Amino acid sequence: MARSNKERTEATRLALIEAARRLFVDRGYADTATPDIVAEAGVTRGALYHHFEDKKALFRATLEREAEAVAAHIDTVSLPAGSPREALLLGAAAYFDAMAVPGRTRLLLLEAPAVLGFESAGAIDRDNAEGTLKAGLSDLIGKGVDAARLQALTNLISAAFDRAAIAIETGADRKAYEGAVASLLDGLVRA
Repeated sequence: MARSNKERTEATRLALIEAARRLFVDRGYADTATPDIVAEAGVTRGALYHHFEDKKALFRATLEREAEAVAAHIDTVSLPAGSPREALLLGAAAYFDAMAVPGRTRLLLLEAPAVLGFESAGAIDRDNAEGTLKAGLSDLIGKGVDAARLQALTNLISAAFDRAAIAIETGADRKAYEGAVASLLDGLVRA
């Protein structure tokens, strides 16, 4: 059965993102050239520039796809939780699972801020998992927290999760970090 133009267009776009992901993970952003990406994807250079303005735009699309996958996994795992604390603990474990996908920590936590800048990389997180974390913290702490403090707590907890993911990837004990997350959340409730 013949595919529609829309299906072919999406297939080409996806092939470019998947090829770029493999190369960005293997070589890093700086050492990945667009001719290598199009060769890996099996498409023309024109196809690359039809879908993406430049290599940085392709990198951003790759990161957005990764961040969406992380957020979807967190949502799926934490949804059946019976309490805000349980939802946050399940969400943290889901985050660590999602970040264990080979190359994901490098792409989202190391390469993204270096290539896109802190603010643009942070925007990708805000568009994905940050809202779930913020809602979970709000539910855990209760209605007494003001918006500025809730945002600050969300930023700090998110940074702690990111630091933990990097440590876990380099061999740290994941259970120790999961226990630390529980202690951190319990401390927020007491505060």
